[in-house]
Amino acid sequence: MSVLHETDTRASAPPITTFGPDFPFAYDDWLSHAAGLGQLPAAAHGTEVAIIGAGLSGIIAAHELMKLGLRPVVYEAGRIGGRLRSEPFHGAEGVIAELGGMRFPVSSTGLYHYIDAVGLETKPFPNPLDAATPSTLIDLEGEQVYVEGAGALPPLLREVSDAWTEALEVGADFKALQNAVRLRDVSTLKAIWNRLVPLWDERTFYDFIASSASFAKKSFRHREIFGQVGFGTGGWDSDFPNSMLEILRVVVTAQDDHQRMIVGGAEQLPRKLWRLAPKTLAHWPRGTSVASLHGGAPRPGVTRIARESDGRLALTDRWGDTRRYGAVISTCHSWLLTTQIDCDESLFSQKLWMALDRTRYMQSSKTFVMVDRPFWTDRDAATGRHVMSMTLTDRITRGTYLFDNGPDRPSVICLSYSWMTDAMKVLPLDADKRVRLMLNALRQIYPKVDIASHIIGDPITVSWESDPNFLGAFKGALPGHYRYNRRMFCQFMQDGMPAAERGLFLAGDGISFTPAWAEGAVQTALNAVWGVLHHFGGATHLDNPGPGDGFDRLAPIALPD
Repeated sequence: MSVLHETDTRASAPPITTFGPDFPFAYDDWLSHAAGLGQLPAAAHGTEVAIIGAGLSGIIAAHELMKLGLRPVVYEAGRIGGRLRSEPFHGAEGVIAELGGMRFPVSSTGLYHYIDAVGLETKPFPNPLDAATPSTLIDLEGEQVYVEGAGALPPLLREVSDAWTEALEVGADFKALQNAVRLRDVSTLKAIWNRLVPLWDERTFYDFIASSASFAKKSFRHREIFGQVGFGTGGWDSDFPNSMLEILRVVVTAQDDHQRMIVGGAEQLPRKLWRLAPKTLAHWPRGTSVASLHGGAPRPGVTRIARESDGRLALTDRWGDTRRYGAVISTCHSWLLTTQIDCDESLFSQKLWMALDRTRYMQSSKTFVMVDRPFWTDRDAATGRHVMSMTLTDRITRGTYLFDNGPDRPSVICLSYSWMTDAMKVLPLDADKRVRLMLNALRQIYPKVDIASHIIGDPITVSWESDPNFLGAFKGALPGHYRYNRRMFCQFMQDGMPAAERGLFLAGDGISFTPAWAEGAVQTALNAVWGVLHHFGGATHLDNPGPGDGFDRLAPIALPD
């Protein structure tokens, strides 16, 4: 259950999935259908298709293209996994820090198709005020609220929760919208969402809160608490400048709710898919995997993309080797197409270049330490409370998460998970300085707890904006960015494009309408797979149409320029 947003949990209600709302196509049904994703002409079998980036989107695209009989050629500048990066602590078997994606809502049904395919185990993520969390401490302006498990919210937080629920209903027809998502009622969903897009695209999340009648009749303190505590995953004031459409998508598809973590680390998913030999595949012999087609490792990172005179796309890697392809899928962050990769300008229209360049990435920082045991479950003799809790605060740490690996094993504390300006404050600091800064802040909250005495091994930290292969954690659309997002998402539909712009397909969560959520990476990868299938003269089965087959009916609403 999310912190400040409750959803319908009736047993008879269909589950909420990431079905739209912008493009209500059932990716999970397409994936699970016995007919498969489609069929290529025999003459296309074995044709090489380049994929830039070995994150989740790139690996899924490679895996599905291989099953269709094509030969994926994956290029990677760093390591397999992208922002599913699970960093091990040295000296402790299986103890990891999740530097990127770490919590995966069950509404991400396309994602869980692949999690199940490789046999990964998941368990509830210890979010604030969640049943999986022993206790939560909210520390604002020096005042504290303590709640065990998914206990009842104190009166002030309940008022904030009720105001948020009312604001969603009045400002976004929320119950009807979410019910349409549940029922996969395309006509109702599009009727409501298409009305909301022009209404909220150019207005911020904070505008939605501040202008709602439910919050207007409350104090500024209520809005401030909402920003600090947020809903589901904690404080969301770092998202206050974002377009309200970003937030509506998250809550209507329950991305903020019922989240799970992957036991052993999220990076296992792309790495296991890399090695997975599917039971059914065209052209290739049984036992073939994406890894086996590469001799075990991806090719080096791409430094140039050019169009050859014969129409093929030429990719040059960091060591100067140039290879030519009939189709390419680019899954890297869009800014890399202008900062790290030399691209022919003619590969995209000027309007699409504008969209790629205007994409705004959010900063994000995490600082982890390994501790000798989950000491936070100890009880304070005087108060009876846990000595330490999952902590939300207005101090520099912002969110502190506790990961229990069992009573006899080293455990992990994410001392700080912060965004935007809070993340920028620590950007110049090395790992040790970050740890000391966070420990000092937590000492003000837990004066009797000597966290440092429990730390073992070296700390692990990340600032995604300082990584040259990412330049930020993920997209956060600003007001007025809907048109840009639509251009990027719809780019896989290429029949109406000039020949000079065909054959290069975009994918990745930054191309999706749900940035920061792995489901967006899955869905755009599948869009690109359909695009490549169509590009080489293939087709889907009549009983299992793909995202491009019904595009005219499902397409995101187009706003006038």
